[in-house]
Amino acid sequence: MLKANAQTTSKRVYDEDINPMEQIDRAVAKAQSEEKFVICQVGGNWCPWCLRFAEFITNDTTISKVIDENFVYIHVNYNPRKSENPEKAALAKAMLKRLNNPARFGFPVFVVLDSQGKVIHIQDSSFLEEGKGYNQEKVLRFFKNWTPKVVRD
Repeated sequence: MLKANAQTTSKRVYDEDINPMEQIDRAVAKAQSEEKFVICQVGGNWCPWCLRFAEFITNDTTISKVIDENFVYIHVNYNPRKSENPEKAALAKAMLKRLNNPARFGFPVFVVLDSQGKVIHIQDSSFLEEGKGYNQEKVLRFFKNWTPKVVRD
């Protein structure tokens, strides 16, 4: 089994300036046209486990292949600790409501949307962890269990 390196990457994978509602809308439109589902990895550049997961799936070719073939994968920025202007705070609240309030599971949290944008699953990332990283078998099982083909058949 592969484990993610305990070191976190300094790479920033979350765009903190993008409108998350528009980001989700674009991902859903792309998923519709490609007959895929959307995976929203909700978290932020402030979250070491979020960055660790992003690095893990990028470096694991087996996992990245399953993702590429079945999902439109997006990093949806959310920062629960940062005081933001009222407009951004309202947008963050609307985004969480749209995704069925996944923050209750901690971060990162994964929200699977069907090609219509409906939430069909929320995955607590703690069930995918092993030690200071992620377990390849558990991560693959999560993604494979939520592919469009498996869910629709």
